[in-house]
Amino acid sequence: MKRRGRPRLSQHFLHDRKTASRIAASLRAPVGADVLEVGPGKGALTEHLLASGWHVTAVEIDQVLAAELGSRWAGESRLQIVPADILEYRLRPATSGSWYVAGNLPYAITSPIVFHLLDQVPSAAIAELVLMVQREVAERLVAEPGSKQNGALTVGVKLVADAEALFHVRSGAFRPAPSVQSTVIRLTPHDRWELDSAGLRRVRSLVRELFTRRRKQLQKSLRTGSSWKLTVDEVVAVADATDIDLSRRPETLDIEEWLALERSLAKIGGHSPA
Repeated sequence: MKRRGRPRLSQHFLHDRKTASRIAASLRAPVGADVLEVGPGKGALTEHLLASGWHVTAVEIDQVLAAELGSRWAGESRLQIVPADILEYRLRPATSGSWYVAGNLPYAITSPIVFHLLDQVPSAAIAELVLMVQREVAERLVAEPGSKQNGALTVGVKLVADAEALFHVRSGAFRPAPSVQSTVIRLTPHDRWELDSAGLRRVRSLVRELFTRRRKQLQKSLRTGSSWKLTVDEVVAVADATDIDLSRRPETLDIEEWLALERSLAKIGGHSPA
């Protein structure tokens, strides 16, 4: 009996070998590297990751699928099947020095998984992530300041990683076929702004709150927002300190402007910590 994907788990099984091969080929990992596969499902991508000579840790929340994968590759020393929720799984330091991540992410929880993985970059030394996501999410991840797609997800990710769209995937590559389009992206972690965990939380908190009022000018949100209540003089001081025109809206700011805005608000004391 064929196993059908379960909607509550966002299960759309990749079955197209060409697509799986292309995803594996996009991962710039050396032979012998440690690779985390998120949601291996029926193993379409797992097969190509192993063929590339990598040591694969595959985290699968579906207990039945995990057991089937274990049976399929019984005796394969380079594959570890972990029956667990990826949002509760934390990577140990890689034996090869760095982790590489690949996977077809469940579309319903893409953002939480992305942030969960990126938050482990410092402790687990993640070098690269190649992930299949909903095309709309991919557009948000690679969005530039000023675009409608630019939002809290965009900024939250770009604070710690560069995002690049690699290629689109047709719906027919999955069973059952999803109603949305898919895109494979590459995230390359960086430490360009040398943010510690507390600083990163503060900036992300600021970004999330201002984007909840994305139609409002920054100065209005800073005067009336729940975390600030700045006076007119304080708004002027922030504008002078950051050289940001606060009549602009959140989607127009670039990363350095977000960082400058958070630093200025911290000095005034108007922004509560995350």
